[in-house]
Amino acid sequence: MPRGDGGSELYAPPPLRTVARVDTTTSAGAARNLPDDTRFDTVLVLDYGSQYTPLIARRIREAGVYSEIVPWDLSRDRLRELALKGIVLSGSDASVHDENAPRLPAWLLELDLPVLGICYGLQLVAHTLGGSVGRGERREYGPAELEIIDAEHPLFAGCPQSSRVWMSHGDKVLEAPADFRQIARTDGSEVAALSRDAITLIQFHPEVNHTESGRQILRNFVVDICGCRPDWNAGSFVDGTVGAIREQVADAGMLLGISGGVDSAVAAALVHAAVGDRLRCIFVDTGLLRANEVAEVEESLRTGTGLNLVTVDAADRFLDKLKGVADPERKREIIGDEFFAVFIEEAAKLDGIEFFVQGTIYPDTIESGSAGLGSVKIKTHHNTRIPDRLHLKVIEPLRRLFKDEVREVGLELELPESLVWRQPFPGPGLAVRLIGEITRKRVAALQAADRIFREEVAAAGLEREISQYFAALTGIRTVGVMGDSRTYGEVAALRAVTTDDFMTADWYRLPDDVLARTSSRIVNEVSAITRVVYDVTSKPPGTIEWE
Repeated sequence: MPRGDGGSELYAPPPLRTVARVDTTTSAGAARNLPDDTRFDTVLVLDYGSQYTPLIARRIREAGVYSEIVPWDLSRDRLRELALKGIVLSGSDASVHDENAPRLPAWLLELDLPVLGICYGLQLVAHTLGGSVGRGERREYGPAELEIIDAEHPLFAGCPQSSRVWMSHGDKVLEAPADFRQIARTDGSEVAALSRDAITLIQFHPEVNHTESGRQILRNFVVDICGCRPDWNAGSFVDGTVGAIREQVADAGMLLGISGGVDSAVAAALVHAAVGDRLRCIFVDTGLLRANEVAEVEESLRTGTGLNLVTVDAADRFLDKLKGVADPERKREIIGDEFFAVFIEEAAKLDGIEFFVQGTIYPDTIESGSAGLGSVKIKTHHNTRIPDRLHLKVIEPLRRLFKDEVREVGLELELPESLVWRQPFPGPGLAVRLIGEITRKRVAALQAADRIFREEVAAAGLEREISQYFAALTGIRTVGVMGDSRTYGEVAALRAVTTDDFMTADWYRLPDDVLARTSSRIVNEVSAITRVVYDVTSKPPGTIEWE
């Protein structure tokens, strides 16, 4: 059968929520809403399975408009809780001719709202309304030159008449539905854009960086065509969320687990702004943190935020539980269970605790499959596993934010830049960067290698240019030579990526001299490591972390 979009289904979208809602649930999963006046103008992205779907929402948010990803078969009843201004239909790897191809929801064309169909979205609307969709003479993947036919159309305001766009499709529109007019073309797709009333359809992907005017096109749609107020920003998010937390938790006490990463720190600062010292923070030293992590986190959090922080030394406890375990999912399960065990014990020492705060962010819910709605689990995130035995209500104030938005919120809350721009660090810590069995000796070797890598990146002035960088131990042993002696140690891998949203990422082209210095220092200073390699895998197909 002919195929629609060249993307692949990497995840299923999260459940529908308004952005300022604090995701407050009991262990049974009940949710509470916020008052109507906390709503932002919203553009929904109906997800048909394209790998680019998260980028659509991200680009719309960059335009100052709140956007959220929802399943294509969303019930109309779910729309009532939103200040909905427009809808975007994503791409897909399906064809409209497939027997079980996803369809337009029955309510879509009854809402009288602006609609933007992208790639499969274009094909689906055209097919549904009586147009002809079929395989072209050749598939169109990669760059194409877009020629705007109707320069007066508001979607193309401020765009050059000719520009590069990104294509990823096999099917295309052969004949437009009745009353639709053609507004753009490419050499490979005569019908590259169509319009009728409030419906605009485009074959190319404006959300990817390869489309030169893509951000302008999406901004034109959400601001000029949908009429959204561009008021989605860190300040408005903080104001709405702080107020929502105060309303929902009343005088209750709250407990939060600090992992050492930016997400939990920002979540702590946000909740602290709402409830003050009623928030108790527990920083668990699992024995799997980076070199000097405990002292650095304690200093930055206590001096930068005034948080009520308790550090629990549980290194022996975690490492004993992990002894002999090599399977990555089992590691995450053990660490997650032990985290909650520590929190339960610490919570029992405190009076009035009713809420548990997590630093879960958007990519966590997508990758772990905890977003529901048939999510495909890529890997388990320890902070999305909420066991029934934790008899506290859960607040996840960052659950709908991408990583860069989390940092913006941290700066809005006046957290120290050293804390906001701290390297992302997974909740399970170095356990997911140690392939194979975890031992104290291997942890120490990885801490040393990772510290050296971070020092060399900082010395080269690349900390802000690289989104995330770290070292991992591969579990492979290799022969080396030190002096005149044979050595036999581990292979360390260096990983550095750039990304806007941590949903997709490209490997960073580190300068040769930085790689050379880092490798030389590691094999000379860390006796357990005899070889260093560099990871040049993008996401997808890989993930950023190794496990």
